[in-house]
Amino acid sequence: MIKFFPNLTKMKNNSLEEIAEILNSAEKVAIFCHIRPDGDAIGSGLALLLALENLGKTAYMCCDEFDPTKFLFLSAVSKIKTHLPEIDFDAFVTVDCADVARLGIYQRDYVKMKGVTVNIDHHISNDGYGKYNCVTQCTATCEIVTRLFKVSDWQVTNDIANLLMLGLITDSGNFTHSDVTPETYRLAAFLREKGADCNLINYQMFTRQPKQRALLYGKVMSKMRFLLDDRFAIITISLSDLQSVGAEKSMTEGFVDFPLTVDGVQVAASVMEYREGQYKVSLRSKGKVNVNAVASTFGGGGHVLASGCMLFGSLEEVIDRLTYAVYQNI
Repeated sequence: MIKFFPNLTKMKNNSLEEIAEILNSAEKVAIFCHIRPDGDAIGSGLALLLALENLGKTAYMCCDEFDPTKFLFLSAVSKIKTHLPEIDFDAFVTVDCADVARLGIYQRDYVKMKGVTVNIDHHISNDGYGKYNCVTQCTATCEIVTRLFKVSDWQVTNDIANLLMLGLITDSGNFTHSDVTPETYRLAAFLREKGADCNLINYQMFTRQPKQRALLYGKVMSKMRFLLDDRFAIITISLSDLQSVGAEKSMTEGFVDFPLTVDGVQVAASVMEYREGQYKVSLRSKGKVNVNAVASTFGGGGHVLASGCMLFGSLEEVIDRLTYAVYQNI
């Protein structure tokens, strides 16, 4: 049984049955996920969209700054919109989004929504910003949504099974993260029985890569820095690095995991230049350090073992501030 976060004392957590009742009652639903969505956000949002469409409802999914390239092997990706239609929605649903600000341009629509808002998420930093919230401790938001399908007795088609398995595989690091439980495997087995193609998902998400990504990977890793007695490893990705090999920012997904494989490293960080003077930071931990606490120092958040934030300033200033924050938590 999944556990509710004990620190969310101010939030009323709703049951999966309550969330199912809300969605079954709604006729027009808008679905949102966090900016620059990953596999878990895409998988959980599109799985809900297909389920609602199968029930004869009107559903839309929107994400800000979405690069579909890596997800084109999933036919449902074509359903993701860049603009929200001007219709009266019965419910706004967010998936895999720790706070409203992470919705990007759709934050305005969500805040103005006068009707039902539903927040489905697994991030520890989520404070329950929806009218209805289902924020639970598990490997991926797709784990929660898979449970929602089972509770609702909604049809799990082959496409839906692939979408939900996408989130389980990507957010669990191929089922290697420490928060993977026996229940995670049971849900994965359920999706496999429904036709989820694990080989396809693993190949598309972890194995195949364009030439530009391979060249960028070598360039970035050759500049890796080791700090705090080699307990903290950091990689930096500049706009000029991207331009020099013709790579896109989205191609850096997964880069931050490599420094963590080095013996002695407890925390790894990827510092990517987002625009001049602004850096997107991704943090990973082997388990001894709570990187959510590190990211929270700068207004970010996520998970204990994987978090992120934005920092501003020169590159060296950003590295110094980040290193000090890690030092305080290491």
